[in-house]
Amino acid sequence: MSDAAERTVWVLNLGVEAYRPVLELQHRIVAAKKEGWPYDVLLLLEHEPVYTLGRHADESYILADRALLAEQGIDVIRVERGGEVTYHGPGQIVGYPILDLSHFRKDIRWYIGAMGDVIIRTLADYGIHGEFDPKYPGVWTSGGKICAVGVKNERWIMYHGFAMNIDPNMEHWKWIVACGLVGKSVATLKGELGWLPPADEVRQRIVSHFEEVYTCRVLPIDQVSLDAALVSRAALPMSV
Repeated sequence: MSDAAERTVWVLNLGVEAYRPVLELQHRIVAAKKEGWPYDVLLLLEHEPVYTLGRHADESYILADRALLAEQGIDVIRVERGGEVTYHGPGQIVGYPILDLSHFRKDIRWYIGAMGDVIIRTLADYGIHGEFDPKYPGVWTSGGKICAVGVKNERWIMYHGFAMNIDPNMEHWKWIVACGLVGKSVATLKGELGWLPPADEVRQRIVSHFEEVYTCRVLPIDQVSLDAALVSRAALPMSV
């Protein structure tokens, strides 16, 4: 790949998606990259209600009975990322960067911190001070944890990512000990501001700061083109 190609990240904007098909898409991209498909991808979306547990997460941090969760339409899925249980649902912007750190910097601590910096800069656009806590990876405001971070590394290919609370259903947080942090609060962008910015605007700001922090060029891709390229291992155009 050329230097320019190494610093290009393709962004796929999705709507409100079930968790399992998006996890499968991440796995497909990772598998393709392991076989030499050279492109880096950022998935941006919201999820249908789901609790996910990291690979070593303690299930006791899910406080509600599974039958109740099923009645509420909340799935429970254990995945390969690090970290404890967290919630995804509508009103939360989730980002899954599937990046080969050979194209950036082979330093997982740097990569996770940079992800936090993207969110901190996005919050700053709205006049909110955020801080990244490397001990409990995520971004915190005075109101609590506003963005969770959890990643998986396979041969320097990173996936999973971040989840930023914009205006999720806060009732769903009551049924877990989020990230295993007893007594800690969960913050939202709406709660910090007292008003709700358009979700598309927040996504655009995240993408802009992603470009800045990771010093890359972000280009849009649609799902049909991405799926076709993954099946055929074809090249993606360098212009849109």
